Amino acid sequence: MAEVVVLYKTPKDAAAFDKYYAETHIPLAKKLPGLKKYAVSKGPVASPTGPSGIHLVAILTFDSVADIQAAFGSPEGKATGADVPKFASGGADLLIFDTKEV
Repeated sequence: MAEVVVLYKTPKDAAAFDKYYAETHIPLAKKLPGLKKYAVSKGPVASPTGPSGIHLVAILTFDSVADIQAAFGSPEGKATGADVPKFASGGADLLIFDTKEV
């Protein structure tokens, strides 16, 4: 399996971010070809020392990194990527990696 982890930093307007993310971005991202699972954090994202500066974590699961690359190269992937600046006023970090059970 392979995953995309998106770390959305604290936006200027958290309520507007949450509304847009739920109503617009999630439906776009769910159309990514090859997407197996899509999960998001619930509630505050903390660190062991307190607030993290991260508002929301999204974890998208695919069969392989090649599938992730194909998904983001597709029209649906391009639309999803182009949508991020519309609501992620705090910025976002995107991480892509293979996973293994340990």
